[in-house]
Amino acid sequence: MAAVTDDGRQWREERRRAVRAHAEADARQRAAEQAEAAELVARFAAEATRRGLRTDRLTVAAYDGRGRYRTRITGWYVDRARSRAVDTDGRFYLLTVPTSLRSRLFGAEPEPSPPPLVVGRGGRDGESVPLATLLDARLAAGDDWRCPPVGHRSGPGRIW
Repeated sequence: MAAVTDDGRQWREERRRAVRAHAEADARQRAAEQAEAAELVARFAAEATRRGLRTDRLTVAAYDGRGRYRTRITGWYVDRARSRAVDTDGRFYLLTVPTSLRSRLFGAEPEPSPPPLVVGRGGRDGESVPLATLLDARLAAGDDWRCPPVGHRSGPGRIW
C-alpha cells in the first residue's frame, strides 16, 4: 500500500512541475509578444508624427455603452469603433472604462494597456487582425481616415 501512495505523490509532483513549466513558457511567450507589439506601436506613433497625421483628443466609452467620456490623451484612433488608440508617446489604449459620474463630469483617465500582436484574438471568426496590419492601414489612410459618428458601428463588433 505504501508503494501506491508514493507513486501517487510522485505523479502529483511531476504534474505540478509540468504545469509550472507550461505556465512559465506561456508567460515568456506573452512577454515576447507584448514587447514586439509595443515596438510596433512605438514605430506607428513615430511615423504618424513624422507624417504630420492629425491627432484627436481621445474619448473613452463606458462599459455599458451608454456614453463616452473625455480624456486628456491626445493621439490616433486605430480602429473605426474608436475602441483602440495610440497616444503621441507611443502607448496603446483600450478605450473603455467603468460607468462613472466622476468621469462624466471631469473626464476619464484610462491607463495604457499592453498591446496585443493580434487585435481581436479569441473573438468571432473574421474579427481578428494582426496589429501590424491595423496600424499600417491607419497610416496608409492618413487624415482621410474618419471614425464613424459616435454610436455607429461598422457591422456587429467590427474592428474595421
